[in-house]
Amino acid sequence: MIAFAMMAPMDEPDLLAERFDRARPHLQAVAYRMLGSVAESEDAVQEAWLRLSRSDAAAIDDLQRWLTTVVARVCLDQLRARRARREEPLGPWVPEPLVAPEGEADPEHEAVLADSVGLALLVVLEALPPAERLAFVLHDMFAVPFDEIAPIVHRTPGAARQLASRGRRRVRGSVPQTDADRARQREVVDAFVAAAREGDFEALVSLLDPEVVFRVDRGDLPGPPSRELHGAQEVIENAVAFGRPFFPYMRRALVNGSPGVVIAPAGKAVSVAGFVVRAGRIVEIDLLADPSRLGHIDVDALAG
Repeated sequence: MIAFAMMAPMDEPDLLAERFDRARPHLQAVAYRMLGSVAESEDAVQEAWLRLSRSDAAAIDDLQRWLTTVVARVCLDQLRARRARREEPLGPWVPEPLVAPEGEADPEHEAVLADSVGLALLVVLEALPPAERLAFVLHDMFAVPFDEIAPIVHRTPGAARQLASRGRRRVRGSVPQTDADRARQREVVDAFVAAAREGDFEALVSLLDPEVVFRVDRGDLPGPPSRELHGAQEVIENAVAFGRPFFPYMRRALVNGSPGVVIAPAGKAVSVAGFVVRAGRIVEIDLLADPSRLGHIDVDALAG
């Protein structure tokens, strides 16, 4: 006779934690689009769990919707605090990237590695007023109705609709479109890195859009300041000079779902570059060169 062990029924706290874990990828996707920061997004999701654990969960009709609202409020507060701290322009800002090995899906980040969360989009979202960003993200990316967005931003549903509309216009006018063929994108990025390594000016000119934009965010590190470069000539000069010491340490990776590179001497990420490729040419490069914001990257999982 085979004996079967009786499993103890799951108690209410464990059941609530299980339901929260099922909602976690969605909440992380919301928070990352709102904040552009891996660490701050995780903090926002954790705060939602703390608030849930102090609430009467039995009275919540739709748990994911309730948690989405909580995360949105937490992110809105963080965005407003972030703006209040920036008394003077700090130069270009590049979001913390989501990095994954190429050719390998990471279930944890599957929800946030969609085409709609490229670095170029996050750069534009950072320039939006907090309430406008929230209305656009919740409605256009997660289909949250305006009558649920309105109380979060203390507006009427009609005013919330206008906020989202303004954000949509900014995004459409500022975010460059990317070629759909990821393999072709990788060819262009690899060719750019090779040409920069060799100092091949003609090849670089052929790979860069004449109006290419190159953002470099160095955070608070000493040395050259964060800056934004415009035009192929200026980008070529700086890409070659900046990259020369780091070419041996470059690793290929998916950066927010698109081919990019991670620079990791001694096995630690010191900078990450994301690229926007359109019609076979690079139209935007976003480089985060602040190691303090790259500690979440698993360098060992990336190909050399």
